[in-house]
Amino acid sequence: MTGRGVRAATAVLGVALAVSGCGAIGGSVTPVREVEFDSELAIPPLAESSVVDGVRTFDLTARSGTREFLPGVETPTWGFDGPYLGPTLRAERGERVAVRVTNELDEATSVHWHGMHLPAAMDGGPHQPVAPGGTWEPTWRIDQPAATLWYHPHPHGATEEHVYRGLAGLFLLDDDASRAAELPSEYGVDDVPVVVQDKAFDDDGRLELRHDGAEPGMLGDTVMTNGTVGAYHEVTTERVRLRLLNGSTARTYAFGFADRSFDLVATDGGLLDAPVRLDEVRLAPGERAEVVVALEPGEVTRLRSAEPDLGGVAVPSTMGGNDAFDVLELRAADRLTPSPVPAWGRSSHADDDELRAEDAAVSRSFELAGRQINGERMDMGRVDEVVTAGDTEVWEVRNANPVPHSFHVHDVQFRVLTVDGREPPPQLTGPKDTVYLEPRRTYRLLMRFEDYTDAEMPYMYHCHMLLHEDEGMMGQFLVVEPGETASDHVEH
Repeated sequence: MTGRGVRAATAVLGVALAVSGCGAIGGSVTPVREVEFDSELAIPPLAESSVVDGVRTFDLTARSGTREFLPGVETPTWGFDGPYLGPTLRAERGERVAVRVTNELDEATSVHWHGMHLPAAMDGGPHQPVAPGGTWEPTWRIDQPAATLWYHPHPHGATEEHVYRGLAGLFLLDDDASRAAELPSEYGVDDVPVVVQDKAFDDDGRLELRHDGAEPGMLGDTVMTNGTVGAYHEVTTERVRLRLLNGSTARTYAFGFADRSFDLVATDGGLLDAPVRLDEVRLAPGERAEVVVALEPGEVTRLRSAEPDLGGVAVPSTMGGNDAFDVLELRAADRLTPSPVPAWGRSSHADDDELRAEDAAVSRSFELAGRQINGERMDMGRVDEVVTAGDTEVWEVRNANPVPHSFHVHDVQFRVLTVDGREPPPQLTGPKDTVYLEPRRTYRLLMRFEDYTDAEMPYMYHCHMLLHEDEGMMGQFLVVEPGETASDHVEH
């Protein structure tokens, strides 16, 4: 263990001893402060783009700025094309896209397209840094189902800080099925992006990122949506679609409403086979969910995070397991435009996209423990796994720690086959690229590696609790042609 890892283990042990010595700890030890919901929800603008020679091109610039999160206090921040967060990129399946990324910060960063199927050299991971003053222009063809994806930095050892300061945004994909679906679809009106993050501020109102041994990282006491503290959204339709992103670095949420159920219509990688009625959905850092909630004229309700079931972690009260708080207020107008009941058909690509367990010819095992995967800490020069294009595989992933982890695989969307040999709950039946790992459980993930091969440039798999990632809980894999020999070393 590193010194920080020892401190983390000691902190958990100390609380555990306190619990054993004096009974259960009452309430939360990571409380979220109550706020007035009196600020209109900021909606990230749709990014402008130009189409030249069939390529849709976006521009993104990482820069520093300030944002007033707290009344009368200007907080130093980072953002894309603005002081905090970034615009929403949007493209259609089949389109070729390019993004000109310019870095105006004083240090190198990168932009990873989280959930995107694309060549490894365009992935924006730690092997594609953008130097201060530099520009990077990846290009690829969109070839995956409609989904709510996102983008964020991925510099090795500094991802947590870069995301925490504000570098993140959504990347929405559309296809024939989503265009024809009976779903709320007017961006920013009844189809609303909701990027949820928690922050802490010091006495001067500056963002504070503490590394004090807390697991799974620092949990902030101020929760914001799209950078707005105490946000409300005016609803003008009978149903509203919320595209939820857990953009936090460590906190897990259990989203729902105290007074109604909702329809889960999509997970990380796209639409479910059919809507699922739920009371809440748990999202770990990096996970997304699209939910549709119905309102009556004149109603006011709040999206909230209930106390999340963290699945048997050592001391839930130190890891947000006892935290419950409101996130976003929805205010229905006195007259609402009718909305259809959520429904959609199959995409024209559905047969090609389908994953079949019987096609899996390879199985791999991954154990997350300490800050290691399979006993190894991240090494930028080491290739950990080599997979063959066209293969369908099952990855068995186990969290061996008594603290939360979440597992993210670049390039692919997977299906959760089983959790400890049992069928997954309904909220885990859709396409996923990130999954919360409960302690001492084994998750079998089905995935297929398709058309992009590179015998030298790797993709990543890692814990998306960003402190864990930065401290080494990450590995690298190459995708190669059948029969191709891959190096066991990566030039960086």
